[in-house]
Amino acid sequence: MVRVRFLLVFLFVVFSFFGCQEQSANEVGKINWDRDMCDRCVMVISDRKNTVQLRDLSTNKLYKFDDIGCMAIWFNEENIEFKDKAKIWITDVESGEWIDARAAFYTSQNITPMGFGFSAHKTKNSIKNNSEILSYDEVLKRIK
Repeated sequence: MVRVRFLLVFLFVVFSFFGCQEQSANEVGKINWDRDMCDRCVMVISDRKNTVQLRDLSTNKLYKFDDIGCMAIWFNEENIEFKDKAKIWITDVESGEWIDARAAFYTSQNITPMGFGFSAHKTKNSIKNNSEILSYDEVLKRIK
């Protein structure tokens, strides 16, 4: 009986240890849709086609935003020094897939959670109309 208890405790400790490992700096974090809140405006993150997350590589801390506009304003309001070194992902407006925010192609005048209007596309070919195509840096410059 003592061996069985010891084995159960041992297994519990082992599984707890593996379940609590931190994510790698290059891994997209998990979004708890309709429960997680934007780190800037504190609105619930629900839109699966315009969500942004970034990871501070020095601390491995993950930040979540409901709109790229919230992230850009947060950078300025909080004077975020690691913004150029952070790993940043955004969801592709068509597929909802996580893509590199700095490599994405952006269109303006879209309906987005906070009304900034910038949506990301994985490729230029996925942009169906003659929309203006912007880079990540151009989007950040337009959001003040």
